[in-house]
Amino acid sequence: MIRLYNTLSRKKELFKPLTKGTVGLYTCGPTVYNYAHLGNLRTYVFEDLLKRVLVYNGLKVKHVMNITDVGHLTGDMDMGEDKLEVGAKREGKSAWDIAKFYEAAFKHDLAALNIIEPTTWCKATAHIKEQINLIKQLAAKGFTYETSDGVYFNTSKIKTYNQLSHLPLAELKEGARVEKNKEKKNPTDFALWKFSPAGAKRQMEWASPWGKGFPGWHIECSAMSLKYLKNNLDIHCGGIDHINVHHTNEIAQSEAATGQKFFNYWLHGAFLNIAGGKKMAKSADNFLRLATLVQSGVNPLAFRFACLQTHYRKPMEYSPKIIANAQKGLEHLYNQIKEQTTNNKQQGKINIKYKEKFLKAINDDLNLPQALAVVQAVFKSTLSGADKRATILDFDQVLGLQLRQGAPVAAIPAAIMKLAQDRQAAREAKNWPLADKLRQQLANKGYLVADSPGGWQLSKK
Repeated sequence: MIRLYNTLSRKKELFKPLTKGTVGLYTCGPTVYNYAHLGNLRTYVFEDLLKRVLVYNGLKVKHVMNITDVGHLTGDMDMGEDKLEVGAKREGKSAWDIAKFYEAAFKHDLAALNIIEPTTWCKATAHIKEQINLIKQLAAKGFTYETSDGVYFNTSKIKTYNQLSHLPLAELKEGARVEKNKEKKNPTDFALWKFSPAGAKRQMEWASPWGKGFPGWHIECSAMSLKYLKNNLDIHCGGIDHINVHHTNEIAQSEAATGQKFFNYWLHGAFLNIAGGKKMAKSADNFLRLATLVQSGVNPLAFRFACLQTHYRKPMEYSPKIIANAQKGLEHLYNQIKEQTTNNKQQGKINIKYKEKFLKAINDDLNLPQALAVVQAVFKSTLSGADKRATILDFDQVLGLQLRQGAPVAAIPAAIMKLAQDRQAAREAKNWPLADKLRQQLANKGYLVADSPGGWQLSKK
């Protein structure tokens, strides 16, 4: 039996899918205007663990993840510029090129962290028709009104607006980052469709019954989850920062349009904080990418291993020391598995007693710290080496640490790293002859450098 903490009820609940044996899972994907940082990636690791736990329990998972490539404004309360347009100005590219580049970079990070891709990827720009149709439904039922800048959802029309946040409506107000919209009837009202600015042409805009413009941020997730999951609206996930605005608005517009409950279980992951308690964010000066760790010789799975050591609902602290310790811990795991493999050539059997303990831990709201304790208990047990290996490799279906494949990458010498960094600087300065020369120097020393949308990676030949 799987028990999950449901933000809707604020308690652990026995998980029961709407369709026996099949789980509908929707996870909010990235807004592809910049690289994902480690805080973002912690959420995707948690969601991957959830999916792996469901599959480990014999369930089929229909997983949908959106790509937000339009409509997410710099002010989450529907003000400011579209983040894709901002990214385009920042880099001198089209908004479409920005979205394509950072989507590829995001998928590169997922692969590096051994995160299983969703069953269905869906882009906001590829589902404009579905979003317009959903807004039409809401308009026909009297939930919308127009202002000079768009079509808005009237939150006073739905009495259960705060069912997810559990906060009084007076506390759910517009953010202070940008000027408030004086035309809104209620502070919590949100945009379903934004009009293109008068006299200006956006890179991304579409015709609609209300005028040329683009969809609001929240409507995409409702339209796409209703399209792809239909009768399997089981679990919706995201970071805790989505609770009070994005997910609250998704529920409001979806239930207003359909008259039915919109997802039974809502799971949210806590923040990754820089040591000292400050949240990691793109808007702060503490933006740290996975590629940065890789470039310093850290196996990306060391970050995954660090995530496993903190329960997903608790804040996780980041520091170079914590990551270094995680790298050592992961290396120790690889060495333990290698030892069992070297000394025992037999196939081995999965130990049922320890598998039950592992299941008990992961099925208790994804208690991965306790599951890791079970892993060490197996190593310390009197089981044969072959049985230890078979049991722990079975657990790795959930852990996702690629224990079968072998040891992590070795630390890269500082002198080699300096050459690679100098080469990257030459590339950014478009000094191609120097970049090629430094690449050759790296090759002569036994190292290969590979470039990708997610950044460069260094590896030994």
